[in-house]
Amino acid sequence: MPGKLTTVRFNVNGDNFEIFVHADKALSFKLGQDVELSQVIPIDEVYSDSSKGKRANSEKLGKHFNTVDHIEAAKLVLEKGELQLTTEQRRKMIEDKRKQIIAIIARNFIDPRTGLPHPITRIGQAVQEVRISIDPFKDAQEQSKLVIEQLRTIIPLKSEKIKIRIKVPPQFSPQAIGAVKAFGQILNEEWSSDGAWNAFVEIPGGVHTSMMEKLNSVTKGAIQVNIETK
Repeated sequence: MPGKLTTVRFNVNGDNFEIFVHADKALSFKLGQDVELSQVIPIDEVYSDSSKGKRANSEKLGKHFNTVDHIEAAKLVLEKGELQLTTEQRRKMIEDKRKQIIAIIARNFIDPRTGLPHPITRIGQAVQEVRISIDPFKDAQEQSKLVIEQLRTIIPLKSEKIKIRIKVPPQFSPQAIGAVKAFGQILNEEWSSDGAWNAFVEIPGGVHTSMMEKLNSVTKGAIQVNIETK
């Protein structure tokens, strides 16, 4: 099979178990994608030390996996163990996760000095400056909380929600509804006697400009907007 090999390690009560796996297929499996196990595990052997080719003994397999069958035990190691990412996999996953975190911050926070969102590039620079460690497997939304705490020492951030009343002519309603749902939440909606769509929506402060650009585009400027003041 193509692709680099790496290992999956599973330690239980001080006993170490390792298997060889195809790096890319194993990562896909760990990310929840539908992958045949035969494409992931090239060698149906469980090792206590794969670098030395030392096989796990049957007694310990039976103790921890309730089987002495290396094929069945290898499946359990794959499911429960920690995938040793290749350098390239880790680099790419961390970069992708970093972009997700930056996007979350840009969407939900503004610069309180201007009332506008920080540019994506500025947030990215600030994330680099705080030198925070990003876990490639941990949820981006959860990690963003810690990143935000660190970023506040460098750039001002304010969580902002904006409520807007919108009126759209009937010929543009389907496109406008789709655009609004992509950016925020429709709190209330009704249809005027002339077929116009009237909506009360809530959006993160960081997407206000982007949403208005999209709505003006899909309605050709034929939209009425009123921002609710606090």
